Amino acid sequence: MQSRNSIDGLVRPIPLGLIMLGAFLVHGPLLLMKLPLKSYDTNFHIFFASHYAHHWFDPWNPKWYAGFSQTTYPPLPQQWVALLSWVVGLDFAYMIVQFAAILLLVLGVYRFAKLWVGPRASAFAALASVLLGSEAFLVYSAGQLSTTFAAPLYLNSLPYLYEWIRWRNGRALLKGAVLAMAAAAAHHATLLFGSFLFAIPVIALAGMEVWKNRRSEGTNFVLRTVLATVIVGILITVVLLPFWIALFHYPVTQTPIPHPSRANYILSPQWGVNYFLVPYGALILAVPFILWRGSLTPRLRPLLFGFWVAFLLGLGGTTPVAKLLLGRAFEVITMERFTYWATLLALPFVGLLVEELVDRFQWRAVAGLTVAAGLTCGVAVAWATYRPADAEDFKVDSAAAWLNRDGHDRYRYVTLGFGNKISRLAVLTQAGSVDGEWNSGRMLPELTAHGAGALTSSKYFGKAGLEALSAILQHADRYGLKWVLLKDPYYEPLLVFSGWRQVDDLEDKTITIWSKEDVAPATPIESQQRPHGWEGLLWGTLPIGSSLLAMILVFFPERRRSERTISVSTLPSKPMPEPVDSEDLVLRRVTS
Repeated sequence: MQSRNSIDGLVRPIPLGLIMLGAFLVHGPLLLMKLPLKSYDTNFHIFFASHYAHHWFDPWNPKWYAGFSQTTYPPLPQQWVALLSWVVGLDFAYMIVQFAAILLLVLGVYRFAKLWVGPRASAFAALASVLLGSEAFLVYSAGQLSTTFAAPLYLNSLPYLYEWIRWRNGRALLKGAVLAMAAAAAHHATLLFGSFLFAIPVIALAGMEVWKNRRSEGTNFVLRTVLATVIVGILITVVLLPFWIALFHYPVTQTPIPHPSRANYILSPQWGVNYFLVPYGALILAVPFILWRGSLTPRLRPLLFGFWVAFLLGLGGTTPVAKLLLGRAFEVITMERFTYWATLLALPFVGLLVEELVDRFQWRAVAGLTVAAGLTCGVAVAWATYRPADAEDFKVDSAAAWLNRDGHDRYRYVTLGFGNKISRLAVLTQAGSVDGEWNSGRMLPELTAHGAGALTSSKYFGKAGLEALSAILQHADRYGLKWVLLKDPYYEPLLVFSGWRQVDDLEDKTITIWSKEDVAPATPIESQQRPHGWEGLLWGTLPIGSSLLAMILVFFPERRRSERTISVSTLPSKPMPEPVDSEDLVLRRVTS
């Protein structure tokens, strides 16, 4: 057998900087190619960012649904895209923010994994995050910027909160609370669901350590946990106050809209491939190890619990678990985010498995694991090409130019057959629409009464979709709706029946313009959902301010802290009750 010294470079933990470089080499070229622009939701986020770039302190957006409030969606990543767009443009700004989220994930996985396993296994876990199938799926196929931005912030926050709960470190409490506040400002679904899947195992781990080493401090542990929860809760309430106001006054009560992530993956194998096999990839092979090692190692059992719950929820309607645990929320949110969170919770186990395989099989393990991880990431990236958001790629520039000229933008419009290009069109035109892609922001009764998504894809929602479209077309006068931009001839009979006629065509007659006579120009619709001025002021300052404060607290004070530690260590003193690196001492038991 080869000597362990033959792989000495892998005996020591891989430097974090080297892992970051790996993330740049893997994802940098893909983002420079702007590959995420082909995903489902990327243009949706760019549309939100475009509004902030022009109306930073006014979250009321008149371009969709005859007007809706962007306070219904936490704004942090979109606001960063808006800020950077003033320098590099919207598309490239999106790529920069998404790359920052990827780097934050590497750091967050490394720090989170160190709570459970040793530094070497944590480095392997961080390296695995670079090639994680679910990450590549969300970035390049689903385009869920807010999900991939919020989760790393929670992973970076929880080790600080653990340090407060376990060791009573006030500075760590401040850092962890501010990072959690920034994470909440990035995504509401991660806050309401994912944060608990990450936080409960960490709190349980801290409680196990306190009970094992200092049973007499059980009361202090409970008090510190409650205090941290209260502080984080207050900060989250404040930073998202306009969101909570909108949610309280206008809860999501519309007819549920079907989504394939809630399907039974056994009865619908095509969605099982899309939402299970592609995001997990080779990680599926590690599930038996996760269950075996997690159940045998007391320290890892809380993490196993979090992973297993997220794993079952990510299966959507394949099992009854998701519907039983989530209730009404099961009909509102999409389930692929639970698969993403499950894979993140699995990474400490993966790091431990890689460590053991490398120790046992050396370079053979390195080669096999590299191939498996590379294929996992490669398939997830290629999936966006194999199953694109739109089967037909086309430009909407000519449609935007038509709407912007000759006073056409004085009226509202709706598209048919444009797919998720409606977000790109909304960025390029000043005209407003009665359609949109943010279901929770719509308030028009013709839309909320039917279980259908965007009108532009009405036929894919069956009877509910066509009924919603018919209702909107019949009430065109009410909303100043004069134009229909048609890409799919399927809808022509419905337009003719509803009294519309063709008036123009674009792109070699592949897009036709239909109009309805005697429609008055669009006027702003009075809506009680419109935020007050002070809400816009809070929305434009607190979320972005929370991220700036987090960067200041996390990065800048570290040097002063190390200098203070060095100066104190030169003075004679009594031994400290807990060693400075006590966390690493606790972790040594995991691999024994």
